[in-house]
Amino acid sequence: MIPTEAVLALSAALFSIGLVGAIMRRTAVLVFLCVELMLNAANLALVAFARAWGDLQAQSAVFIVMTIAAAEVAIGLAIIVTVFRQRVSTNVDELSGLKG
Repeated sequence: MIPTEAVLALSAALFSIGLVGAIMRRTAVLVFLCVELMLNAANLALVAFARAWGDLQAQSAVFIVMTIAAAEVAIGLAIIVTVFRQRVSTNVDELSGLKG
């Protein structure tokens, strides 16, 4: 059996990698993937806490977060494809002109 601390350490490492990637990357697709990595790290932490405490409510929250993440993927990728078709670039620095 894997200890909860090890799973939480892995979750923290994945979240940190996603955070650094979201801050450092300049391509919208890679920033989007880093945000997804951070959501999956949070899901892993929720599952670890649910297993440690013997409570299934956190695992049901994981399904809600996964559903929201799936909707985010569909909408986010559609926006990125639309922006790419109009601007022929997904560089985040070049997309600052999209502000209202």
